[in-house]
Amino acid sequence: MKSSLRKCRVSLLFPEMSWVGTYLDAPAGHVRMPAVMKKSLGAKTLVYPAPVFVVGSYDKSGKPNVMTASWGGICCSQPPFVAVSLRKATYTHGSILHRKGFTISIPSEKYLKEADYFGMVSGRDTDKFAATKLTPAKSDRVDAPYVAEFPLILECKLVQVVELGLHTQFIGEGVDVKAEDSVMGNEGLLDIKRVKPLVFTPDTQAYYGIGDWLGRAFSVGDGF
Repeated sequence: MKSSLRKCRVSLLFPEMSWVGTYLDAPAGHVRMPAVMKKSLGAKTLVYPAPVFVVGSYDKSGKPNVMTASWGGICCSQPPFVAVSLRKATYTHGSILHRKGFTISIPSEKYLKEADYFGMVSGRDTDKFAATKLTPAKSDRVDAPYVAEFPLILECKLVQVVELGLHTQFIGEGVDVKAEDSVMGNEGLLDIKRVKPLVFTPDTQAYYGIGDWLGRAFSVGDGF
C-alpha cells in the first residue's frame, strides 16, 4: 500500500511543544510518523538574515551622527521606498523627525568593528565619527550625513512615519544611490562580492559575510 505526503500541525503529549511538518499517511492501524519535524519557537522576529544598516542623521545642532540598525529593508519599488525601524529612545529617532531625511550607509566587512560600535553607544554623549576616525560626508540630496568610507550609500527623504509599538518605522523615498567604482561589476550593476556587505542574525546576534553564488533569480526555478 502506498503512503502519501501530507502537511499538518499537531500538538504532542506536551501542549507547549507544537510541531509543524510533513507527515506520512500510514495504512490503517498504523501510527503516522513525521517525515520532517519543525519545533515551534513562538512569536519572534526571526527573519534570516537581517541587513546591517548604518543610519545617518544630523541632530538639532547640526552634529553628524550614525547608528547601526537591522530592522529595515526595501518596502516599495516604484517609487523606491526604504524603511528602517528605530526605538524612540535612540538619539537618531528625534533627529530624523527634525531633519525629515536620513541616509543608509552599507558597511563592508572591512568596517565590521566600526559598524558594531555605532550600535553600542549613543550620539547624545559620543562623537562616533571622531571615535572611529571615519569621515562624515554631507548628502547633496537630503539633510543628513553618510559615512564616506563605506562603499554604498542610500539617500532617503522622509515620507511617512508609522508608530508600531516599541519601534517607529521611518519610510524614506530613495532619492539617490551612491557607490564606489571599486564595487561596480558588469553593465553598471553592483557586485556583491566587491561590496562585501554584512548580515546579522537576530537570535544569536552575530555578523556574517556573504556566501557563494547559487543561481540567477527568475531562472533557477524553471523546470517544474
